[in-house]
Amino acid sequence: MGTTPLGSWNDGAAKRAIVDFVTAAAEEGSPGFVPPMDRVAVFDNDGTLWVEKPAPVQMGFVLGKLAARLEADPSLVRERPYRAIADRDESYFRALNEQDPDAVASMVQAVGAAWEGTTLAHYEAEAARYLDSWRHERFGVPYSGLVYRPMLELFDHLRAHGWRLFVCSGGGRDFMRVICEDTWGLPRENVIGSAPEFAYRDGALVRRATPHGPVALGPGKPEDVLARTGRLPAFAAGNDDVDVELLGSARFALLVVHDDDVREYAYSDCAERARAMAERSGWTTVSVKNDWNTVLTERPD
Repeated sequence: MGTTPLGSWNDGAAKRAIVDFVTAAAEEGSPGFVPPMDRVAVFDNDGTLWVEKPAPVQMGFVLGKLAARLEADPSLVRERPYRAIADRDESYFRALNEQDPDAVASMVQAVGAAWEGTTLAHYEAEAARYLDSWRHERFGVPYSGLVYRPMLELFDHLRAHGWRLFVCSGGGRDFMRVICEDTWGLPRENVIGSAPEFAYRDGALVRRATPHGPVALGPGKPEDVLARTGRLPAFAAGNDDVDVELLGSARFALLVVHDDDVREYAYSDCAERARAMAERSGWTTVSVKNDWNTVLTERPD
């Protein structure tokens, strides 16, 4: 990435706002000073740290598991989301993408049951096999190539000024922990996300079907962050409506706006409320098209 801070960011209002905030936060006596223990920065994942279109990376992993269960037990077709998988019901998956509570609840329940009783090692091995073979359908790159280079540079810039970094996503915590150290340079304990309870059985910890705490969407994000860190973030970044509460809990809020259909994707679905809140609340918005001179960590073929 070179030695220039935020080298993949174009000079403009977004970059200046970030640099000014981070600089002031480190200057004791400055009105913007943030005590070192309070320098907690929290980032959403899908659409904030890496490409989420046409579907989040984890989606194929989950749907593949559920499809295998349906094949083994056709009676599951009477239940959501198995019925939607069998019928290829686009309305269900659209509702899931829009974070409809009923759709999300049915998926969380199904995912919990699908891996119930498995050890963490077993789950992670399944995830690693999936990720090893996964390639993006448009760009042809592995998951690691979908990460936004400017956001990794932002990680480095924050670390250099004493910030502790966390990822909080509605996606699976244990799925993200498989890749967090190599991809983001974050320790596993700094990954917060939707997760199951674990139980100690026959000398091993195994997954339960019961969710651990609230699903990390909407209000669940700051709730999970507070439970994990004991603090609300001073810096937060997201990209859509389920990030509004997280961004609203931070002193500095950064909203990624997807408007580049050449180097990535241009879309506003599920982000209308977030964009309206950004305008009303004075959040810093980042245009992928205008604020980033480089987008992905790996150049597509």
